[in-house]
Amino acid sequence: MSEQSNAASQPATPYRSGFVAVVGRPNVGKSTLINALIGMQIAIASSRPETTRKAIRGVLTTDHAQIVLVDTPGIHRPRTLLGQRLNDVVDESLADSDEIAFLLPADQEIGPGDRRILSRLRSQFATKNDDGTFKWKVPLIAIVTKIDQLDRNALVNKLIEINEFADFADIVPVSALEDDNLQEVRNVLIDHLPEGPQMYPTDQVTEERPEDAIAELIRGVLLEELDDELPHSLAVVVDSIDYPENMDEEDAEMMHGKARVMVSIYVERDSQKPIIIGKGASHLVHIKKKLRTPVNRLVGRKANLDMQVKVAKNWQSDPKKLDRLGF
Repeated sequence: MSEQSNAASQPATPYRSGFVAVVGRPNVGKSTLINALIGMQIAIASSRPETTRKAIRGVLTTDHAQIVLVDTPGIHRPRTLLGQRLNDVVDESLADSDEIAFLLPADQEIGPGDRRILSRLRSQFATKNDDGTFKWKVPLIAIVTKIDQLDRNALVNKLIEINEFADFADIVPVSALEDDNLQEVRNVLIDHLPEGPQMYPTDQVTEERPEDAIAELIRGVLLEELDDELPHSLAVVVDSIDYPENMDEEDAEMMHGKARVMVSIYVERDSQKPIIIGKGASHLVHIKKKLRTPVNRLVGRKANLDMQVKVAKNWQSDPKKLDRLGF
């Protein structure tokens, strides 16, 4: 039999596609993992917990599959209306999921937060068998993050512990920062997706609008550089992106061919404004310099960031202000 007829007789690899909800406690590495899988930053990866505030979708396309990774806010007990709405975002993301990636950090004990998440997932996606085990409606994958923090023996013990924690369809250890076992994570997630068509263009890596992506970039820089108490009082909104061809003649001439990105940075108290602005506007100048290239890339040309710091008192617990800020 010829090579050609051999190839023709072999079944074609089915195309797989679907939505994978990435869940876990705050600060377990969800955004870091998604950025590593996609190959670029689409979500804020910060050392601070509760960084992600929206369900950010990253699209990973291969020759035979397309994974839509949904970076969800960390599931936690809400202390404000904002916290409750973040949990609601998780519920909406889970409802559309074809697969769930449950992140568990190798360097931390399985705790009450993990058990609360598992209970929530079971109530939505599993039925209990007579023998006490659970039958899952969608595949539940355990992704054990931060394995670079453990030696081999400790990692083996951790994997045994996680295997006994729940009825996972698969368990995959990974270190996103060290690029250790990332390809295996991709393979496992693809293997458990249903067969289906490609949903997004091959070159698309996120669903976010440029306005939302720029706002997240600015918030990410501020999160890393400001005092501990400030980040949860911080919201960033891109009010508009204005292109010279849509400006009046005088404004367009002043912009010298650049786009103008109008940004509002909101805090809850007047005393927080100087922290954001910095002495002589040093913080705002630093943000502009640091984000010049990624903002230009998102806008599609050179752009000027015009940032204003404003006060929205107690916005995290005010439904009207939360609506206005996009939550």
